[in-house]
Amino acid sequence: MTASDRFRADSPAAPLAVPGRRPFGERLHGAVGARGPLCVGIDPHPALLDAWGLSDDPVGLERFALGVVDALADRVAVLKPQLALFERHGSRGVAVLERVLERAAAAGALTIADAKRGDIGSTMAAYAQAFVGEGSPLAADAVTASPYLGFGSLRPLLDLAAGTGRGVFVLALTSNPEGPTIQHARTAAGPTVAQSILDAVAAENVGASPLGSVGAVVGATVGPQGAAHRMDINGPLLSPGIGAQGAGPRELREVFGTALGAVLPSTSREVLRAGPSPAGLRDAAERTLEGVRLALAGTA
Repeated sequence: MTASDRFRADSPAAPLAVPGRRPFGERLHGAVGARGPLCVGIDPHPALLDAWGLSDDPVGLERFALGVVDALADRVAVLKPQLALFERHGSRGVAVLERVLERAAAAGALTIADAKRGDIGSTMAAYAQAFVGEGSPLAADAVTASPYLGFGSLRPLLDLAAGTGRGVFVLALTSNPEGPTIQHARTAAGPTVAQSILDAVAAENVGASPLGSVGAVVGATVGPQGAAHRMDINGPLLSPGIGAQGAGPRELREVFGTALGAVLPSTSREVLRAGPSPAGLRDAAERTLEGVRLALAGTA
């Protein structure tokens, strides 16, 4: 199976993890097939709250976040709340996050908790229980994680996610200017650090069908350096940066090449700035999705 087939191939059902729940990769494959390849971030930045006429406090946060969920959760494949922007409001902000995850699931959207957690031993195991543990109010369908204490440090998270049918997106190539200092450095074996992470992700997904549940985060704005990396990981490639951050069809093709079919583009401001009108949010999401479809098809 080629990378371009990842979200489209018909394959036998994968084995159940938690009874009644298919593995995340299979569920993502189905959601993208039904709703299209788009992830919308829920990023309640103070400036966006202000633009919506909302207060920068837990009340404004709740109106913003649940407004996005109510407008989009029944039509986009994935919603991705940015945890730091909830946590900055303390326990009341975390309570809003719990309601976001619950309401999004009830409307049929998959969720990715954009936590970017990374630690070792019992601390990593605690993060795993929080974000992919069965019964945790903070458990999303998947979580983002940082592997820069060593890929092996993620083992408690990877194992628990596999056991509960959830997914993990591992940071590999990020678009922040500081990223290349570490990500493009060469390992003793020769490949870049980012390539070693991509290879480790691919090893987690061996034999998975139709799509592995461990993905990688690769920024859509990383440029030609992205194309120098092998990205056929048999899992999804979460790609922030389209729209307001400057990436369009040309950038997606430049970075991902033949792996375009495994890409799940993610956008936030491109859609969120169309609020608070629910119709405005839906129209913006539909326009963005259409542009993404054309880009991934290579016709834009």
